[in-house]
Parts: sequence; C-alpha cells; structure tokens
Amino acid sequence: MRRSTATSADLSTTEASGLQTMRRMAPYLWPEGQAWAKRRVVIALMFLLVAKVVSVSIPWFYKIAVDHLTGPKPDAGTMLGFGAVGMTLAYGLARFGAVAFGELRDAVFTRVGQRALRRLALETFTHIHRLSLRYHITRKTGGLSRIIERGVKGVDFLLRFMLFSIGPLILELSMVSAIFAWVFGWQYAVVVIVTITLYVTYTFKVTEWRVKIRREMNDQDTDANQKAIDSLLNFETVKYFNAEGWEAARYDRAMERYEAAAVKTGQSLAVLNAGQSLLITIGLVIVMAMAARGVQAGQLTVGDFVMVNAYMIQITMPLNFLGTVYREIRQALVDMGQMFGLLGQPEEVRDAPNAPALKVAGGEIVFDDVRFAYDPDRQILKGVSFTVRPGQTLALVGHSGSGKSTIARLLFRFYDVTGGAIRIDGQDIRQVSQTSLHAQIGVVPQDTVLFNDTVYYNIAYGRPDATREQVEEAARAAKIHDFIAALPDGYETTVGERGLKLSGGEKQRVGIARTLLKNPPILILDEATSALDTQTERSIQTSLAEMGQGRSVITIAHRLSTIADADQILVMEQGVVIERGTHADLLELDGTYAAMWARQSADESGDEDESEPTGLPGTFVAEAVSTDLPPDRNYRYTPKS
Repeated sequence: MRRSTATSADLSTTEASGLQTMRRMAPYLWPEGQAWAKRRVVIALMFLLVAKVVSVSIPWFYKIAVDHLTGPKPDAGTMLGFGAVGMTLAYGLARFGAVAFGELRDAVFTRVGQRALRRLALETFTHIHRLSLRYHITRKTGGLSRIIERGVKGVDFLLRFMLFSIGPLILELSMVSAIFAWVFGWQYAVVVIVTITLYVTYTFKVTEWRVKIRREMNDQDTDANQKAIDSLLNFETVKYFNAEGWEAARYDRAMERYEAAAVKTGQSLAVLNAGQSLLITIGLVIVMAMAARGVQAGQLTVGDFVMVNAYMIQITMPLNFLGTVYREIRQALVDMGQMFGLLGQPEEVRDAPNAPALKVAGGEIVFDDVRFAYDPDRQILKGVSFTVRPGQTLALVGHSGSGKSTIARLLFRFYDVTGGAIRIDGQDIRQVSQTSLHAQIGVVPQDTVLFNDTVYYNIAYGRPDATREQVEEAARAAKIHDFIAALPDGYETTVGERGLKLSGGEKQRVGIARTLLKNPPILILDEATSALDTQTERSIQTSLAEMGQGRSVITIAHRLSTIADADQILVMEQGVVIERGTHADLLELDGTYAAMWARQSADESGDEDESEPTGLPGTFVAEAVSTDLPPDRNYRYTPKS
C-alpha cells in the first residue's frame, strides 16, 4: 500500500492551543458586520449586571427584615412600608428579579449563540469537503464525526459559561468581599478571600488532573465509536466471514478501555467534590463563628448574623459548580482545539488567487510530460504525455498499479501534478477554479457509492435542477428505468447506506444515469460497466458511445472489447506509456496489447477457465503491491503460462 504523508490520527487530533482556540472563538461572539448580534451581546451583558446587583442585594433585605422582627415592635404602617413585611416583599421581589434578569439575558443571547454554532458547523463542513482526497482516504469517519460534534458543543458551552458564569462569578465574589470588608471589617473579607482562593486553587489543581483522565476517556470513546461505525459500514463483509463474534469482541475491548477511564473520571469527581465541600464548610464555620461572637458582644445584630450566613451560602452555590464549570471549560477547549485544529488543516489543492472559470470550447485535453508521486519515495507517473482531441475517445489499459486511475484523478484535480502540466483547451487546470473544472467533467467510477436517499435523489444529484422527465430519460439511457418502475415505491425507493439495497450492477447503472444527466463536455469512465452482465453492458455501451459524440472521453478498461473503437489506446506499465495507437495499430504491433487481446478473446470463446475474472486473463495473486489504487484493487497480474 502507498504511504501517506499524513495519517488520519495526525489530521483528526491536531489541536489548537487554548489561547488560539479563544482567539478563534472571539469572532463568533462579536461577529464583524452583524450589528444586531453585537447589540444583543451588549443588552445581554446589561441584564447580567443588573441580575448580579439585584442578587447581591437579597441578603440586605433579609437582614433588615430580621432586624425589624427581633427589634422593638413598630406600628402597622411602618411594618407594611419599611418593616419586616415590606422587607420580606422586597426580598421576594429581589429573588425573582435576579432570576428574571438572568432569563432575559439568556433569551436575548440565545440567537447570537445559535447563529455562531450554525456558522461554525457550516464552516467546518465546508472545509472538510475542501480537503484533499489524500485526507479523505486516510480519515476515520466515526472519529471525525465525534470531533466535530464535541467541538460544536464545546463552542456552545464556552460561549455561555465564559460569558455568563465565570465573569459573573468573579463579579459577584468581588462585590461580596467588598461588602464584608465595608460592613463587618477586613477580618471577614480576609477569611472570605482566603477561603475562595484555597477553594479555587484546589479546584483548578484537581480539575487539571481530571482533564487528563477525561481526555483519555474521550479518546477511548472516539475509538469505540469508530470501531462501531466501521463495523456497521462493512456489515456484509462481517456476515460473509461470520465475524460477528470477532467484531463484538473488538468493540468490547474498546468499551473496556472506555469503562476504565470513565471509572477513574467518576472517582476523581468524588475526590473533587469532597475537598470542595471541606474547604467551603471550614470558611463558612469560621465566618459564622466570628459573626456569632459579634452578636454576643453587641457589635452585630441578629440580622447581620443572618446576612453573613446568606452571603456565604449565596457564594457557595456558584462555587460548588466552579469545578464542573472549569472542567467543562477545559474540556470544551480541548474539544474545540481538536475541531479548530481540523479547520487549520491546509488544503492540499487550492485555487490560484482570482482563478478564472474554465472555458471549454472543444474539450481538448493535453497531458504534457506529467509526473506525479503520492510519496516522494515512489514515483507513480514518469513523464506521461498524450493529447485527446475534441470529440475523441482515449482508452487507458494496463495492469493494476500502472497509473491509469491516477491519470483520471489528476485530470479531475484531486491532486496537483508534481511535474509537467495538464491543459484543457490550452488552460492549465491549476490556474482555473476547481468548481468550474469539476462542472465540466463527468465521472463514472468503478465503485459507485450512493447516498442513503431515494433512487430519484441519487440520479438527480447529477443536475439538481433537472425535471422529472429528464431524470427518467437519463435512467432509460442507463437501462435502469424499467427496473426502477417495477419497484413498489418506484423512484422514491430508498437505496440504503452507500446504496447497499441495490446490486453492484444496479448501483453502477444509477451512477451512469446521473452522469448522463450531468451532460458534461468531458467524460471519465473508470471501468464504468465492470459490474454489468455482457448483454446489459453492450446496451449501455451504445448509450455511452452516443453520449460521447462531440465530447472528449477518457475511459479506463480491463475488458478490451469495450474500448476497441477508441480513437487512441494507451498501454500503461509502471507509470509510463509503453504502447499507443488504435486497436488495429496495436494488434499489428503484436506487442503487449496484442497478447492481452488474444488471451481475452480466448476467454470469451470459452477456451479458458470460465471462473477466471473478466478483466485481464490470468491469475491475480494478492501481494503487498504499492499502487495508486485503493486497497481493493491492489493485485499483481500474473499471466497464465
């Protein structure tokens, strides 16, 4: 197998630092050019400030009410206006006000937060589609989806808690400390500050330890999820090899590692909570004891004693969540760091600055001394040159690993050439926009993969604005309309994950139909009829030949009878063209092509073993062969003697 310059692990787990992550998040919180969002953030912060001021005033009303109840009995008017009853009403209003302003803050900010999540999710989705084929060959779908999911959730959490939890908590603790120093004396403020400092220090230290455990738990969760998705995507293979038990054991081993990490996470949480409770209780007892002595000495009232208790309880509640909030913030930074690291992956194939659109007049394709290597240590194409005139068909034949599919990928610009140039109608494809290039090329791959949607959706994918009549006409040309019409749900039949409800030949005909519907000026046919029976193949070859009229076509084939009418045939070997010409020219040359044709002709007449593959005749031996093709085509051709 060929080596990649970057592994999937490298690409999916590259993390941005915490500071980089915060910088990346800032534009979503304060988006440029969106005045409405900025106004909402400002209004939300105003509601937040009012909520905290009201919240800090609650113990004052409580204190005054208690003092009125424990002091001399006032008259009824005073009781109702400024006495215990009035202060109790004020206390209730203040409590409600603190909650109400907090909810108003959330209501105002929620649109900003959700819009930020939407923008980020779209940016991530778009960027992943812009990454090269090299990345997508090496990626792990399950792990990648988990990184994106956790990253988006991390942004949501951080937007809310950084803005509405940590900042307000610091503000509230500062206000309470100032009140203690002003009303009760600096000694009380010192105890509160020391308690909070010890509490925060302990919380951060233990949480840092827990973050490492949590990261390990997330890694194991990602690994288990990847194994589950990989197994489900390969459901048929699992069944073919009776490997359900093996897959279950493999998944269970991953879940066992996740279980061990999750147990450590739970146990470390118990340690955190116990330590936090001890520290806050000690601080509360010390302050309450000091206040009790002040009441006994006549320096404080009972209301002061109650207010001290109320303030300590009030700051205890948010402090109890500090460990959780800090841990979640740290974890959110980790998750976001992975996602922003993914967003930071460079696009291997990029448009040139201000790249113009490709303009196709005739569709002439020129490969000019093209060289290419997936890995610098192994050259795949070694100076390939050819020209496809407008309206001509070029066929590529040769053993697996000779570079045929690489030529198709380079023309579609899945990769950029490492030497030479590819031109369409005189335009270097590196100098035009990828969108315009892809719009002018239609591809029918050997392995057609369909979306888990209806047959109609999969065919119409070739041209979403096509009418139903045009979709059905494309299906007729691909010889699949009658089959679709006979289905209970017709064109609304769902094809299943990756099209697994259809046979290989049916999927291939759907792929041909959507390319026929796209109707591009340039066609790439990569074993486009390999999964079809001989009769259907001949029928579809007629449709493809009609479609190729006036278009430039590059076709890759093992079955030589399908390309005998090509205007030019190239025989590839080890990344070079060893023979070229028409079918008649190559037979007259009596070289590699002629030998291949003779053997296939013998196969088709029944002189050879009928169980032999319908591609190149001979024995296909699975060997560790480096090739430019996917693993399912890494076979070395060994001719029969």
